[in-house]
Amino acid sequence: MRLGLAANQLHHAHADAALFRWLRASEAGIRELGLGLHAVGRTYDAILRSGHLEGYAPLRRYPYGREGGLMKLVAEVVGLGDERTLDGAIYLIDPVDPSSIFPEAVALKRQCVIHGKPFISTVATARDWIELERIHAGLRPDPGANEFHALETQTVALIAHDAMKPQMLAYAAEHFDVLSRFAHRVGTGTTGQRLNELAWSRGWPKDQPWVERFQSGPMGGDAQIADLVLERRCQRAIFFEDPHVARQHEADIQLLERAVTTRTDEAVCMTSPKVAARWADAVRRRAQA
Repeated sequence: MRLGLAANQLHHAHADAALFRWLRASEAGIRELGLGLHAVGRTYDAILRSGHLEGYAPLRRYPYGREGGLMKLVAEVVGLGDERTLDGAIYLIDPVDPSSIFPEAVALKRQCVIHGKPFISTVATARDWIELERIHAGLRPDPGANEFHALETQTVALIAHDAMKPQMLAYAAEHFDVLSRFAHRVGTGTTGQRLNELAWSRGWPKDQPWVERFQSGPMGGDAQIADLVLERRCQRAIFFEDPHVARQHEADIQLLERAVTTRTDEAVCMTSPKVAARWADAVRRRAQA
């Protein structure tokens, strides 16, 4: 498995920056998995200077961003043959760095979503994903990842745009047991109502909402949930976006994404139904290990 890797400058500027916090927590798992990391220039250089992943052959250097490194990752997420196809991307985003909204940065996420591949933009998501893949590889659970699996203490946001609502309902139906473990579930207007109707049909008490409903997306629901993330009251977002349709409330969507990257060590975000399903399966397997 191979992932593109990039980090905005803030995230590798000092010894305790986000990139290095992730590597300290996950280097053993990266090595166990033999994970290929195709790192854009400055990110690669920072890893070498730090001493992390020393002698690790699957770490490869790509050009600097200004020389097209991030653009090459986008093309390889789409796929350029067996030797030049990435399985997803880790892009640790500084939400106030202008480069995070450059076309190649936006395209990297969009192509990951379109092709059902993981787009990982926070330290928490990167740590969670390494554990997910370790579990699927048959490895013993890492106690350092227990905090991400304490679902009974967490809140999850379940959000889907119009074209993705059927997929969210199908996902919730298939993984109702895992999602019901969360202490609290929140969602935006219509999606939340449909999820409640699904839960009631599955025997959830009809006088209790399974999902706490906020406003619809166009009326500010994304912004309301962003505030929960910023206040550390929402730890995970399962956010099925429609990458093909322009949305009038795009700024609200970006606000939620910026909130997630602001809380990079605490907030996990999954934007692909395929990745979310793989995570739910790993949750079950880990509980049985």
